[in-house]
Amino acid sequence: MIEVKHCSKIYPSRNEQPAVVALENIDLVVQKQEFLCLLGPSGCGKTTLVKMIGGLVPWDKGEILINNQPVTGPGPDRSMVFQNFALLPWSDVLTNVAFGLELRGVPKKEREEKAMELIRSVNLSGFEHHYPNHLSGGMQQRVGLARALAVDPQILLMDEPFGSVDAQTRRTLQEDLLRFHQNTQKTVIFVTHSMEEAVRLGDRVVLLSPRPGRVQESVDVPLPRPRQDGIDRLPEFVELKEYLWQKLREMQQK
Repeated sequence: MIEVKHCSKIYPSRNEQPAVVALENIDLVVQKQEFLCLLGPSGCGKTTLVKMIGGLVPWDKGEILINNQPVTGPGPDRSMVFQNFALLPWSDVLTNVAFGLELRGVPKKEREEKAMELIRSVNLSGFEHHYPNHLSGGMQQRVGLARALAVDPQILLMDEPFGSVDAQTRRTLQEDLLRFHQNTQKTVIFVTHSMEEAVRLGDRVVLLSPRPGRVQESVDVPLPRPRQDGIDRLPEFVELKEYLWQKLREMQQK
C-alpha cells in the first residue's frame, strides 16, 4: 500500500522568478494491485507527485510510505516509465531491457533470458539487436515498459507514457498495458491528460486541482475487468468520461 500524507512540494525561486507551490497538502492512499490514474490540468503537479512516490523528487512537508516504510529515495520496489522513453541510444533493445538487471548484478545469461522473455511479451521479437533510433515511438515505448517490468517491481509508475505516440499506437499500447496488469496484478499509478484513457485503464481516477495541486476528488471506475473491446461504448464509460470533463472544465474556469 502507498500512503501520501499531508505532502507539499515547493520549487524555490530561481533567476528572480518567485517560488512555485507545485503541490499542497496531498493526502492519497493507493491499495495493492490498484490501477490508479492521476488526472488534472497542465501544471497541476501530476508528474511531480509520481516522481515523489518514485523517490526521484524530494518534498518539503509530509511523508510518503510504501508498506509502512518511509520513501527516502528510489527503490527496487518501484519502476518508472517516462513519456520521452528515456532509452539508452547507444544500446540495442536487448541491452536496454536488461539494463536494470545489470545494475543489480544479475549475471549476463540470466538477465538476457529474462529480457528476451519480456521482449517477446511486448511483441518485439526480431528486434532484439535494433537500436532505439531504428524503432517507431510505439516500439520504443514497448521497450521502456519491458525494461520497467524486467526488475519485477511491486509498483509501476507511468508518467504520460503514451502521450507522444499517434492515436492508433496509443490504443494498442493501452491494450498491452491492460493485459500486463491483468496478468501481473502490479500496482500502477498512471499520469494522463486524457479522460478517456483514465476511464479505460483505471480502477480509480484521482482529480488534481490547478496549481497548487490538491486532491480535488477521487472517482471509482465502475467497469469490470478484464476490460473488453468496445467498453468505451458502454453508457457507464461515456457518463464517467463526461463527468470528468465537466469537473476539469469547472476547475479551469475558476
